[in-house]
Amino acid sequence: MVELVVGSRASQLARAQVREFLAPVRERFPDLVIRHRAILEDGDLDRKTALREVSERGGGSAFSTNQVAALLGREVDVVVHSLKDLPTENPDGLVLLPPPPREDVRDALCGSTLAALPTGARIGTSAARRIAQLLHVRPDLRPERIRGNVPTRLARLKALDAVVVAAAGLRRLGRTEEIAELLPVALFPPSPGQGALGIQIREDNTLARELLYGTGDLTTDAEVRAERAMLAELHGGCSVPVGAHATTAGGVLTLHAQVTSTDGTRQIEARLSGTPAEPEKLGVAVAGLLLDRDAESLLAEARGYAHA
Repeated sequence: MVELVVGSRASQLARAQVREFLAPVRERFPDLVIRHRAILEDGDLDRKTALREVSERGGGSAFSTNQVAALLGREVDVVVHSLKDLPTENPDGLVLLPPPPREDVRDALCGSTLAALPTGARIGTSAARRIAQLLHVRPDLRPERIRGNVPTRLARLKALDAVVVAAAGLRRLGRTEEIAELLPVALFPPSPGQGALGIQIREDNTLARELLYGTGDLTTDAEVRAERAMLAELHGGCSVPVGAHATTAGGVLTLHAQVTSTDGTRQIEARLSGTPAEPEKLGVAVAGLLLDRDAESLLAEARGYAHA
């Protein structure tokens, strides 16, 4: 009997992502026994401490450390992550497979459109990037940090004027009716890897590699690799306001990236095109442009703010 044990976080969204990823695998291997194991992460258990502190306390990521440990400990064969939650450096012995086609990369505003929000409106999000980008276009807004899974954050609309969540999550949960406005990527580039799944296996697991062969999309893979290479070069993470969006057209890979000050008053952008065959090279080049334009001062400020 051939068995595949798949790990993920325990949320409704994580389970939906596992179902999405496994659908073509089940179709290709109808006799394959697949077991799903839900793994609680420190960021799920502690929703009050700042994410940066949770990550540092666990020695990794607030939303992937325990799943990575289960994979390294051979408790699971593959982990299905939200790619944006994964650190840019892969632990020794683990590899990321090309992800399936990407979902919607945009942020969704729920509860109101941006233009309809009154002066001083209270808007819920815990993401440093989203807060900085919103303040850049609407400095009057009052961001309020909220944590939790998508349904929990949407429930906060009872007390807030709006909340911001990833459109991909709403689509995967079948809750697109909650979307009041999809924020344009030109002004609000998403977190690197947003909308994509991170499919992680052990490097020596040839069976898992064979079973999952063909589930990946090479265009999506090149795009997210460019975005993540840019973030790695900036030494960024979930606590810094960095957005990135790579697109492919006519055989050309284009990466647009943005760094915003925590108060929204300053914003630095860069855009370059290159070959999809060398996405990391493009990501590093775009990071270099951002640094040449003094992005490091904004990043240092954001890191200091996160520690405050």
